[in-house]
Formats: sequence, C-alpha cells, structure tokens
Amino acid sequence: MRHQDLGELAGPVLLFGGPYSNLQATEAVLAQATVLGVPTGNVICTGDVVAYCAQPAETVAAVRAAQAVVVAGNCEKQLAANALDCGCGFEAGTACDLLSAGWYAHANAEVDQEARRWMAGLPDVVTFQQAGKRVAVIHGGVTDVARFLFSVSPEAVFVEELAALEAVVGPVDVVIAGHSGIAFQRQVGGVTWVNAGAVGMPEHDGQRGTRFVVVRDGEVEIRALSYDAEAAQSAMQAVGLTQGYDRALLSGYWPSEDVLPQELRLPSLAKG
Repeated sequence: MRHQDLGELAGPVLLFGGPYSNLQATEAVLAQATVLGVPTGNVICTGDVVAYCAQPAETVAAVRAAQAVVVAGNCEKQLAANALDCGCGFEAGTACDLLSAGWYAHANAEVDQEARRWMAGLPDVVTFQQAGKRVAVIHGGVTDVARFLFSVSPEAVFVEELAALEAVVGPVDVVIAGHSGIAFQRQVGGVTWVNAGAVGMPEHDGQRGTRFVVVRDGEVEIRALSYDAEAAQSAMQAVGLTQGYDRALLSGYWPSEDVLPQELRLPSLAKG
C-alpha cells in the first residue's frame, strides 16, 4: 500500500471527493480553494476523479493543473490497469452494475495513456498533521478501496478499517474518506471519521448542491458547494450519457439505491 506523508500543513486544507468527470463541479470546488485562501499543496481529493459525468479528460486535467494531491480511488486503479469495469464491486445484474457499463465505457475511451500512468502512481493513503492532530485520507476503505461506509454502518466496520489503516500508517486522530458519496462525520472511539462526500453528484437528498470539507486548525467543517449543474447535465446528454445520472444532477436523487443501507433509502414517492 502506497503512503504519502505531507507533513505539517499550515493554513486551511480543502478536501473533496468524487469529481466524477463533472468538470463544472470540479472547477467550482477548486475555485473555493482560492476564495478560502487555501495554499497550493493543501488541496486533497479522495479519489474517483473520473466516473459518471461527461468530461473525464478535462476533469483530470483541471485537478492536475491545480496541483491537488489525489488518493487513488477504485476508478483510478481500474483505468490505470486498463480494466473493463469501474471496480466498485456492484453485485452483477443490479441497477448500479448495469448503469456503470455506460459511463465507464465513456471514461475508458476518453482517458489517455499519460493520464493512466499518472493514476498508476497515486497513493492509497495520504497523511498530514495540523494543530497537533494527525489526519489520514483514504478512498473507501483500507481493506477494500471500494468499500462503502455510511453514517449508519455498524461500528465494527469502522473499527476494522481503523485497525487496518493504523497498521499501515500508525495512530491517527482524523480519517477523511470518500467513495460512498454522502458526507458525514462520526466518532469511532477517539477518532473522528469524516466522509467528504462527492462534488460531482448530489447526495440523494433532492438537492442539487454537493459537499466538500475544510480542515482549519485541526477542526473539520463540511461545507456546501453550488455549481452549474445544468451545464454539467447538458454535457452528459451531448455525449449520450442519459442512463439516469444526468437527471440526478438536477433532481438530487440517484437513479439507484442498490449501494445504500435501508435506513438511507427513500420512499418511492419522494423521488416523484
């Protein structure tokens, strides 16, 4: 497992997950780094730069141009390996599995070999220190890069992942993860576990806005992000990505709840 230690980071740190080939959302969150006075080198992405939306190559270029530190997500690992699926671990035949075939094929066709080489060199875990706290950044889990952890997941799952993480990097005070697409903060023993959410897709809550995280003086804040969702949807429709994630950008509801725990699923009427 590849570990990158950034050392002590002065000033605010901006962390975001799941750009998902959504160039408009990616540009919006990177603009927030400027607004908030985040120094170069203090912008960290939890992975899956490329996924559901229309502009994978442009999104990779924007993240790299910003000199963001990127943790390898399952999509980066799969594209680097020239694999034919996203590696999310969706059960065969489920809606998520079937929907992923369309967007992954688009991403696979658009991402060039130079970008794949960059993806192949990304770390699995990034750590930094601030205000006496040690922070680790991962994608999904350490036992499985594509593990879905939600606010309602069993305590034992978080304990297992923390043990695996600390076996690699040593003790930590804060974990910031991504992959599951819904931001939350939870205490696990003496460790604060945070999911940064995904900037490229809403949180299945009926709202277009997405989420990102700022760490300042060792304290974590989950923030809202607004961006031009109409332009992102138009870009998806222009390239034929109309399997449902295009509508999700405006409706705020995912086209499938397969990966969600029962407690986070919505009554059918809520989705109109």
